[in-house]
Amino acid sequence: MILAARRTLPALRQALGDRRIVLPLAGSAVMIGVNWLTYVWAVNADHVIAASLGYFLNPLVNVALGVIVLKERLRRPQLVAIAVAAVGVAILAASALTTLWISLVLAFSFAFYGLLRKLTPVAAMPGLGVETLLLAPPATAYLFWEAGHGGIGFGQDMATSLLLILSGVVTTVPLVLFAVAARRLPMATLGLLQFLAPTLQFLCGVVVLGETLSAGQMASFALIWAGLILFATDSYNSARRNRVAAA
Repeated sequence: MILAARRTLPALRQALGDRRIVLPLAGSAVMIGVNWLTYVWAVNADHVIAASLGYFLNPLVNVALGVIVLKERLRRPQLVAIAVAAVGVAILAASALTTLWISLVLAFSFAFYGLLRKLTPVAAMPGLGVETLLLAPPATAYLFWEAGHGGIGFGQDMATSLLLILSGVVTTVPLVLFAVAARRLPMATLGLLQFLAPTLQFLCGVVVLGETLSAGQMASFALIWAGLILFATDSYNSARRNRVAAA
């Protein structure tokens, strides 16, 4: 319906008819499906901090993919910023070894999702439409199986159904914006900006859901944000120098 309203259904049909687009989008659909499933399970199993750690690791994986796969070059201040943030993430990981697998699955699945979307020549909305069409059959089959075993929540009551619908919206909108950003920004910049979301997730786990916060975790947060500030400062100074040179 959204694609029809935006008059981008022809772009969706064109993408579905091109194997060079469908195959990588099949890969990105698997990556985002694994990511969503792991994240939802982690939240429902009271592992919000472990989930947030996954998204703290994700920017570093993004930066590594940008350097290794896309041959992006990093300035020295960016390297220092990433090193500082990496130390913070390492401290955070060391304090949560039993749930580290959750963090690693989330970090690598979303990083490879971003890489595949960056390399696939398709606009954000048609690309998301293809991914949704590919994920819909197995997801629908699983829901029917759950319904037959009394395990489906949607439709049980109005409040739950509305919350599930809204959770779909607040998941999809950032994903569309991320797909746009992945094609326009260097992976290094995209990676460091992604420290914002896990910080909010972490605070949600501690402040709202009452998960405990250790001294090591507080130290890791300080290092992660120090790295982010260093990276943002270098990016601002570089942009200002480019404007002055262009003038």
